[in-house]
Amino acid sequence: MLFSSSIFLFAFLPVVLLGYYVVFRGMRRAQNLWLLAASLFFYAWGEPRFVLVMGVSILANYGFGLWIHLRRVKGKGPALPVTVAVVCDLGLLFVFKYLTFTLENLALVGLNVPIPVIELPIGISFFTFQAMSYVFDVAMGETEVQRDPLWLGLYISLFPQLVAGPIVKYSTVADEILHRRENWGDFSAGCCRFVVGLGKKVLLSNQLAAVADAAWGMAGGELSAPMAWLGSLCYTLQIYYDFSGYSDMAIGLGRMFGFHFLENFNFPYISRSITEFWRRWHISLSTWFRDYVYIPLGGSRAGTGKTVRNLFLVWLLTGIWHGANWTFLCWGLFYFVLLVAEKFGHLGRGWPAPLQWAYALLMVNFGWVLFRSDSLTQAGAFLWAMFGQGSGAPDQAIYYLEQYAVILVLSVIFSFPVMGWVTRRVEGYLARYAPHVFPMWDAVYGLGMALVLLAAAASLVKGTYNPFIYFNF
Repeated sequence: MLFSSSIFLFAFLPVVLLGYYVVFRGMRRAQNLWLLAASLFFYAWGEPRFVLVMGVSILANYGFGLWIHLRRVKGKGPALPVTVAVVCDLGLLFVFKYLTFTLENLALVGLNVPIPVIELPIGISFFTFQAMSYVFDVAMGETEVQRDPLWLGLYISLFPQLVAGPIVKYSTVADEILHRRENWGDFSAGCCRFVVGLGKKVLLSNQLAAVADAAWGMAGGELSAPMAWLGSLCYTLQIYYDFSGYSDMAIGLGRMFGFHFLENFNFPYISRSITEFWRRWHISLSTWFRDYVYIPLGGSRAGTGKTVRNLFLVWLLTGIWHGANWTFLCWGLFYFVLLVAEKFGHLGRGWPAPLQWAYALLMVNFGWVLFRSDSLTQAGAFLWAMFGQGSGAPDQAIYYLEQYAVILVLSVIFSFPVMGWVTRRVEGYLARYAPHVFPMWDAVYGLGMALVLLAAAASLVKGTYNPFIYFNF
């Protein structure tokens, strides 16, 4: 089930809210059980049998948490249960996500192995990393062990962030599972945040996808340089609005039910270095690898050689996490090279600010070409076309520019923190020079949100199926 679907907006969400705030109002255990049931139904909507996979993950990691607790009571360390948990969690992820890819590559080098067809459970990378977060947080003493498997199940399966993040660390919401406090301020802010995310996905990302898909569809030899650059720009914007839009909706839905998830995006395209970009893009994944891989390995405290090793491992795993394809592996290593060049080669340091920004955005754009391509061959052809070696006619780009110019301009503008700046200026002006008008500002803002919701709903009614990009991971 998609957040950006009529069935979710007009059936699932209203029913869940009605049950939560009317039928089970004031009954925390009943509310939690209602959310757990709703989350499992949400996940089972597309393919019910995969609920069993998630259920196995929940029960296994519940057991690992208890095992760590019992060893601690006996004065023993958590190393053994943590190791078993990592092997089991990554083993489950490997079977469903990487086994077929591994066997296909073994077959390419001459090994005669049967290659099974294994369907990928949606969001398995996200809920696996959340389950591992629970085990790690208990092992490091950052949170108490969860004694009720239902509440651990609620944390892992909670539908707002279940299938495409953000990856919520257990310690972030452990207390809110039983002791959160809902209020009108959070609920209304959550509704607005959800509408903003819905607008990003439906009104911007889905439109940009048409241009990006057309460009990659021409990558076999019909792609001109202008169309290649336009397509790569549109995909750069598409994936931002797609993923940040989903994160906005997830954070907004969480607040509607009293949960406070951390931010996942912070205007990444204003970055002036790749280092800064990864502090602003998919923050929850970067934080997960930092806290559970980079720092435990020694981070940057153990000399240049080990720091490079740690960065290599983190970005190798980051690429692998995104998918079973050589393009993702090369994408992760591409960022490893850039980050090492910035950290130790001072790449970009001391350049004028506009040049730093242009360099960072250009590298990110090249990275997205790798990320979007189905193969290294297609990525190479696309990059080759960007540098003038394509055979297509330039009027391809002119046609799409004429059709999508307004969407493209708005997408570029909103990728910068323009709205926040405008809002602060307007509120400051009204508070200072027209305080009697200031109370009307909330009404104007609410009207704006209503218009975005109506426009998005109208687009959904007449639109086509367009799932979130990160559902694949």
